[in-house]
Amino acid sequence: MEVITHERLKETVYRETMDNGLQVYVLPKPGFQKTYATFSTKYGSIDNHFRVEGEADTKVPDGIAHFLEHKMFEEPEGDIFAKFASLGASANAFTSFDQTVYLFSATENVMENLETLVNFVQNPYFTDQNVEKEKGIIGQEIGMYQDNPDWRVYFGLIEAMYSVHPVHIDIAGTVESIGTITKETLYTCYDAFYHPSNMLLFVVGGVDPEEVFSVVRSNQAKKKYEPQGEIKRLFDAEPVEVHEKRKVVKLPVSLPKCLFGFKETNLGNTGEALLRRDLAIKLALDLLIGTSTKLYQNLYDMDLISDGFGHEYNSNPNYAFSAIGGDTKDPERLLEIVTEEIKAVVAKGFVNDDFERARKKKIGSYLRMLNSPENIAHEFTRYRFRGQDLFSVLQIYESLTLEEVNNRLREHINWEQLAVSLVVSP
Repeated sequence: MEVITHERLKETVYRETMDNGLQVYVLPKPGFQKTYATFSTKYGSIDNHFRVEGEADTKVPDGIAHFLEHKMFEEPEGDIFAKFASLGASANAFTSFDQTVYLFSATENVMENLETLVNFVQNPYFTDQNVEKEKGIIGQEIGMYQDNPDWRVYFGLIEAMYSVHPVHIDIAGTVESIGTITKETLYTCYDAFYHPSNMLLFVVGGVDPEEVFSVVRSNQAKKKYEPQGEIKRLFDAEPVEVHEKRKVVKLPVSLPKCLFGFKETNLGNTGEALLRRDLAIKLALDLLIGTSTKLYQNLYDMDLISDGFGHEYNSNPNYAFSAIGGDTKDPERLLEIVTEEIKAVVAKGFVNDDFERARKKKIGSYLRMLNSPENIAHEFTRYRFRGQDLFSVLQIYESLTLEEVNNRLREHINWEQLAVSLVVSP
C-alpha cells in the first residue's frame, strides 16, 4: 500500500494495485459520516472502434457503452438497486464520452456495499431477451433527450463542430444503432474494457484504508482474470475545420437557446501538459465572460442573458472545444456583442489585477470542491484516466502566468473554428 501525502491540502491518498491490475485509491476523511465510492472503467461513448493487443480491430454500434451501463444493473436474482437499498445505500451510474462510472453513497454497511458494487460490475448477465427489452427502454430515453432543448443545443454545437470524431454522436446512440446491439457485442465490449487493468476503484469518506484494501484484496483473489494487453482506441482523421458554422433546431421553447464555441486545433497533449492547457483556458474563459466580468453584467443589464448563462471547456487528448451561452431573447444581438468584446480582449489581453482576482476565485472553488466526497471521487477518477492528478491543480493554478493565459486565449480563439448552435421555436 502506497501512501501519498499532500501536505498543503492536508489530504492523504492510499493506493494499491491488485494482482489483476485493478487500481484502488482510498481517501479517508476523518469525521465524515458519508462514504462515496466509484468503480469506473476507462470506456465511454467515443470508444466504438478499438483493438485489444493481439486481437483484430473491432467496430461496434454507437451507444453501446451507455447500453452496457444499463444492462450491468440486471442480475439473475433481480435488480441490484434493491440490494443496495436493503443495505442503506443509494446507487447510480453514468456514461460520458470517455468513461463509465458505477457508484454508491452510504453512511452504514460500507464494506458490504463496497463488495456489492465490485461484484455486480464484475458479473455481467446478458441474454437475448433482456437485451431486446432494453432496446425499447433506451429508445424511449433517446426520444426524451431529442425533445430536451438543453440537450439538443449542446449536442447541436458538437455536431456543428465535428464531422468524423465520435464525440459528435449522442452518448446513447440512435434508435437505429442500438437496434443492432446483441448480447455478443455487449460481451465483446465488456471483456475488452471491463478488465480490472482498465478500471479504477475510488473510496472517499469516513473509512479505514486498510479495511478497504483488505476487503478488495480478498474479493479480487476469488476471481480469475487472464492478463490483457493494451487497448488501442482507433479514430478516423477529423478535419481541422468545423463541420458547419451554424446549426439550428426547432423545438417549442419560451426563449431561444444559443450556444457557441471554438473547436480546438492544437491537440495531442497528455498528462500534466494537457491539464495545464485546460486550466489556462478555463481561467481565460472566466476572465472573458465569467459572472464577475463587465461583459456578463452588461449582457445581463440588457436582458440578453439570464442566470443560466455560462461556459465550459471539454477536452480529451484527441478533441477539445469551448461552449458558451444559454437562454437569450436575441441570439444575433448576443453573438454580435460577445464577438466584438472577444476580439477586443484578444487584441489587448487581460490585465494583471483581473488575472489575479480570477485565479484566486478558481483556487477558492477548487478548495471548496475538496469538501465534497462526490466531487472528489468523480474528479479524481477523471483526472487519473487522463494521466493527471487532481491534487496538482492548486500548484498549476499558482504557477500560471498572465502571459501564458493570454497566449492560451489567443491560441484557442480562432474565428475559423467558431460554431453556433441554436434552438428556436418553430
